[in-house]
Amino acid sequence: MSAAEGPLVVGVDTSTQSTKALVVDAATGRVVASGQAPHTVSSGAGRESDPREWWDALGEALNQCGEVAHEAAAVSIGGQQHGLVTLDGRGEPVRPALLWNDVRSAPQARRLIDELGGAKAWAERTGSVPSASFTVTKWAWLAEHEPEAARAVKAVRLPHDYLTERLTGEGTTDRGDVSGTGWWASGTEEYDEGILARVGLDPALLPRVVRPGEVAGTVRDGHGLPFSKGTLVAAGTGDNAAAALGLGLRPGVPVMSLGTSGTVYAVSQRRPADPTGTVAGFADARGDWLPLACTLNCTLAVDRVAALLRLDREAVEPGTDATFLPFLDGERTPNLPHSSGLLYGLRHDTTAGQLLQAAYDGAVHSLLGALDLVLDADADPSAPLLLIGGGARGSAWQQTVRRLSGRPVQIPEAKELVALGAAAQAAGLLTGEDAAAVARRWNTAAGSVLDAVERDEATLNRITGVLSDAAPLLERDVTSH
Repeated sequence: MSAAEGPLVVGVDTSTQSTKALVVDAATGRVVASGQAPHTVSSGAGRESDPREWWDALGEALNQCGEVAHEAAAVSIGGQQHGLVTLDGRGEPVRPALLWNDVRSAPQARRLIDELGGAKAWAERTGSVPSASFTVTKWAWLAEHEPEAARAVKAVRLPHDYLTERLTGEGTTDRGDVSGTGWWASGTEEYDEGILARVGLDPALLPRVVRPGEVAGTVRDGHGLPFSKGTLVAAGTGDNAAAALGLGLRPGVPVMSLGTSGTVYAVSQRRPADPTGTVAGFADARGDWLPLACTLNCTLAVDRVAALLRLDREAVEPGTDATFLPFLDGERTPNLPHSSGLLYGLRHDTTAGQLLQAAYDGAVHSLLGALDLVLDADADPSAPLLLIGGGARGSAWQQTVRRLSGRPVQIPEAKELVALGAAAQAAGLLTGEDAAAVARRWNTAAGSVLDAVERDEATLNRITGVLSDAAPLLERDVTSH
């Protein structure tokens, strides 16, 4: 291994299923070492994780990186958005964290929208219309269903905040991640005390919002991780904002991320406020905005369909009129939190491979339906769609996106873009550079480009029609009967 040209930094991605750590040369962007460790998510009605598992996984991932982790001059943590972490006076979790894909708070989301002036008022106030994914709805659910736990809470954090605080001893967050809570006003970039009062949450329990480029703190003693005391700690951010940093994203360039959840987003210099709630008006980690639409069902749902059919995930076959809406965990885009998977158009000659392709089509249709709303009106419609996330390496995903989007599709060679974006944020602390400029210097978005093909309008229209006709069925909460 050749010596690093510049100082070393660590970028972390604490995602739904695992924590990944990269040791990166700040001068070149070369990944010097990496590690990954899993954590568990509950099954059943809710989706919960013990935050202490994230910390243990971070330690394991860093240990896998070896001695070079000790040399890091700065560290930053990117993490899954929206999760509600509740801590007691000793900094210990009051209960397991409620994760982004826990949709039990759908009734609280509907009630909060009505109580605070409707969807348009929410969009103008916070940039987004809250769904069951948003942290504010999870707090409302907790206060209603577990009031004793809510009363015991002395600090409320997001997943990346929790790990950052354990490093520094200080409660901090950043504008990118806090913009997904539902209690941060995007117009003033401050906590919205009216919303907090409505849900009974004391603003004193919330972390300080660190500005872009500002140091969140330094590593303290007694953490048990391979960092020296005094190592700089960046603000960190939510996973999508971190991936945008990792790509060095410029305004107007569309991104589709294929992971456990699917997202489409682009950087914008205009503050978004979509009253339909399809587009979340998130802030980015730099000072711009990151309008984003998210689906709950992406690679995990399609892989589940493949497993049920006893097929390899790549074993798709063309030529079916069957429509498969793979809404296995309820859905956020479209907003159908109580929905389940739906298959329509099955025939005697429909093959298992065609059913699998229909599941891919259904998942991508949901994302593409939101893409035009995410992009500014003056965005270049012929710009390549950057395809990232675990699914981006799969041929079936690539070809489905290409066929249904009608755009050129670019697949960056760089992996672990959330952790790379966090590393770029850490590097920016050392060099004084904008984090996205650091990533562009590292050339992280470079990769093969698949040429555009004619868009498959027939399939898109068929799925749209089935979704529209089936909406009353998909909106039903079957668990309440």
